[in-house]
Amino acid sequence: MSCCNQTKITEFLLLGFSGSYTHKLLLFFLCIVIYIMSLTVNSMIIGLCIGSWNLRSPMYFFLCHLSVNDIMLSTSVGPNLLSTLLKAETTMSISACVTQFFASGFFTGFECFLLTVMAYDRYLAICNPLHYISIMTSKYSLNLVMGSWIQMFLIVVVIITLTCSAGFCGNNTLDYIYCDYAPLLNISCADVFIADLVKRILNIPGIMLPLVIVITSYISIIISILRISTSTGRQKAFSTCSSHITVVCTYYGILIVKYSFPSKIESSVMNKTLSLLYTMVTPLLNPIIYSVRNKEIQKAFNKLFSARM
Repeated sequence: MSCCNQTKITEFLLLGFSGSYTHKLLLFFLCIVIYIMSLTVNSMIIGLCIGSWNLRSPMYFFLCHLSVNDIMLSTSVGPNLLSTLLKAETTMSISACVTQFFASGFFTGFECFLLTVMAYDRYLAICNPLHYISIMTSKYSLNLVMGSWIQMFLIVVVIITLTCSAGFCGNNTLDYIYCDYAPLLNISCADVFIADLVKRILNIPGIMLPLVIVITSYISIIISILRISTSTGRQKAFSTCSSHITVVCTYYGILIVKYSFPSKIESSVMNKTLSLLYTMVTPLLNPIIYSVRNKEIQKAFNKLFSARM
């Protein structure tokens, strides 16, 4: 059991990044540029997907939701992180901290589900092209996205209930850049063993199973691409999923490295940097990666830009 007979916490002190004021100020300007660019680029992707008739396929429907999720993920952490960089420490109420914990956990997990759905979409398009249109209908695409929203909502609600419902006690200082699972669990008055056990079990459908589906889908995709007789056909087939592979490797790579660290060094500079990467940097990189090699998005952007000239 945790520290039930210690002083109850009524607010948190979020320390964020340590260092001199000059270093924090430089990091502040870097983060605010990244945050504004992320909002701008993702909003452009959403606008293009909604406004262009060429981008009405299921792949762009999922990409639009990915951009929405990236905006929400960076917004759940970004403004509060910017505040901590301008101050020595930031005070947060328990409700605000739990809300941030819910939002960051929800949008982080939903991105895993959405990347899995997008891998399945590419699998159908490449491995089963004749039946792709009949299977991946607008209704089915919406059901996949809504199912992902609902499943991740339930997972996060269970984790937050077990971690936060009993309150917090002990030291109210969080040496972290936002309210995350590990620092909150350390000061939770709940049964830490049960909460952590349930969280590890929920990681199976929440993180591990989606990763297995992504890997399995791409093994099938690679096998199908290698069976294509012409090099032009292979190149064309691979180009439709290369951006998604890059996004998956970047996002899952950072998450795996981050959560491979023992809980004793959760507040280390490396862990804070990794958290900054997947909550602030990847939401900016995702739309850029999808736009650089996607001719349809470039075509829609050029058409929109030409119309405004």
